[in-house]
Amino acid sequence: MWSTRDMSRLDGATALVTGATGGIGLETAKALSAHGVHVVIGARDTERGADAIRQLPGRGSVLSLDLACLESVRQAATDLHERVDRLDILINNAGLWWQPARRTKDGFESQIGVNHLGHFALTGLLLDLVERSPAGRVVTVSSIAAGAGSITRLDLRSLDGYRPTTAYNTSKLANLLFAFELHHQLTAAGASTISLAAHPGAARTDLFRDASPGFRVANATIGRLFTQSPQAGALPVLRAATDPQVTGGEYYGPGGPGRFRGAPKRQQAPRRAGDPAARRQLWTMSEEATGVIYPLRAGPVR
Repeated sequence: MWSTRDMSRLDGATALVTGATGGIGLETAKALSAHGVHVVIGARDTERGADAIRQLPGRGSVLSLDLACLESVRQAATDLHERVDRLDILINNAGLWWQPARRTKDGFESQIGVNHLGHFALTGLLLDLVERSPAGRVVTVSSIAAGAGSITRLDLRSLDGYRPTTAYNTSKLANLLFAFELHHQLTAAGASTISLAAHPGAARTDLFRDASPGFRVANATIGRLFTQSPQAGALPVLRAATDPQVTGGEYYGPGGPGRFRGAPKRQQAPRRAGDPAARRQLWTMSEEATGVIYPLRAGPVR
């Protein structure tokens, strides 16, 4: 069973982890830091980011980043270019869950805006730094809820008929479509950088802070039978980010019953995530929405 004991030393490497002020993001940052990585924590609240840095066993720094604001994403990318020469690992982890109907600062539905579009823009603006690493990796964190998502008739701005669960599922499917299309485009361009996806199963984190009181009580009681700790939930992400045996386009998650908990294993992605037409559709929509065009010289593999 793969665990942090299987991680090699990564002294001299730099990683950016979004949403690492708590939950699986913070546990991912701690494990990377313990293995010699300089961890940059991308945080909207820089005070919480600084607190997270103090919890790391090794070196770290904070990057001001609000994924709900494309101007902030662009500024964060500019700031990181001024601070590092290369980025070995980019972990797109931050996410919203079951939010009430609201929009980002750029007018997008908040869950698709933060969970997907913010990370799409950030990755495109930092891809040159990742490509400077001899073994650069982009890991995008999805969810088992992605299997219930659909981008059919997706409107990035509309709140008509909004349902929090539907919006979340769609955003998590978008994470997978993005990760796999990026893999294909990197392959076509002959890049050494790889793109993978991972999901934490059912991890007990503060992601549920916006759920109903009844759901939170159930999750804290009977839900403990089906969930796992944030440390365990971070393992699929860490394996995708560091295991020398993984390859681009793979998907990692807990290998136990229902994929809710257990040691991280390679998994089959939902069928919809492998649809080339859906990948192309979402990619085009994301470029138009964010204005970020990826610096890849070859077209996507079809």
